[in-house]
Amino acid sequence: MKRHQFLKACAAALCLAASSASMAQTFPTKPIRLIVPFPAGGATDLFARTLSQKMGEKLGGTLVIDNKPGAGGAIGSDMAAKAPADGYTLLLATTSTHSIGPFISKVPYDTVRDFTPIGHVGDAPSIMLVPNNSPAKTVREWIDHAKKNPGKLNYASSGNGTIVQLTAELFKAQAGIFVTHIPYKGTALAIPDLITGKVDVLFDSLPTGMPHVRDGRLRALGVTSLKRSPLAPDLPPIADTLPGFESNTWFGLYGPKGLPADLVARINTAANQALSDPEMRDKLSRLGIEPTTSTPAQFASMVAEDAAKWKKIIVERKITGD
Repeated sequence: MKRHQFLKACAAALCLAASSASMAQTFPTKPIRLIVPFPAGGATDLFARTLSQKMGEKLGGTLVIDNKPGAGGAIGSDMAAKAPADGYTLLLATTSTHSIGPFISKVPYDTVRDFTPIGHVGDAPSIMLVPNNSPAKTVREWIDHAKKNPGKLNYASSGNGTIVQLTAELFKAQAGIFVTHIPYKGTALAIPDLITGKVDVLFDSLPTGMPHVRDGRLRALGVTSLKRSPLAPDLPPIADTLPGFESNTWFGLYGPKGLPADLVARINTAANQALSDPEMRDKLSRLGIEPTTSTPAQFASMVAEDAAKWKKIIVERKITGD
C-alpha cells in the first residue's frame, strides 16, 4: 500500500512538473495584468508604462496596466497577492509597499509569505537639497553646522512615514544630529520654503529636485545612492561622508505566492532583457530611475535587507503615519 501511494505521488509530481513546463512554453496566451498600486501619472505608473511595452515584446504578449491606488499601495498589493498564480497578474511593488508600509500601518498581506519575487527592476535615488543661503557647501559642512545648532535646524518631508521622512531620519541617526521635522503634503509644497530658507534641508527625488538646482534656486550637496548616480554624476554620494548611507526607492516585480518557477524564470528573463535595452535605459533615466536587473533570489535578499533597515529606523524613531 505504501509503495502504491508513493508511486501515485511520484506520478502526480511528474504530471505537475510537465504541466508547469508546458504552461511556461505557451505563456502568455492572453494579456498580462500589471497592477500598479499607485495613481496614474505618478513615478511608479510612468515606470510601469515604460517597462510594460518592451517587456511585452520580449514575452511575445501584452502587459496591461491596472492602477489600483489607495492605502499607500496596500490595496493594489493585496489584490495581486490574492490573484491566481498563473502569471497573468503581476505587481510592480516599491519600497513603500514592501519595505516601509507594513511597519507604519497594518496591511492585509505578508510581504514574504504572500508573494513570489520575480526581479528588482529599478532604483530612484534622492538628493540632499539646501537653500542657497545655507553656510554648508558639502555634506560634512552641513553636519557640522547642525551639530553647532542642535534643535535649531529643520527638515521638510512629504508627510509622516514617507521615504522622504525616513531618509532624513536615517541621515540624522548616522550623523548623530538633532533636526526638527516639518511634514508637508508633498515635497512640491516644501520647495518654496526651502528656497526662501524657512526650511534647512530636504531629501527630494532627482526628477523634481534637480531642475531647481540647474536653475540656481537650490544647492545640492549629495545623492543618496551608495555610488555616484549616472543621473547626477557630479554629485558625491552622502556615503562618502557617512559610510554605508543609502536610501533608494526601489521598484520590483512580484507574482502571487506559488507562481511556478518556470514562469518566474520566463518573466524575469523578459524583464532583464527589456531593462538592458539602451532605448529603455534612456527613457527610464529621463524619469529619474536607474534600471537594474537581478535574479529572483537577489531581489528577495535586497528587499529583506532594505525592510530590516527601515524597520529599525521606524521603531527607534517611533515613526508613524499619523
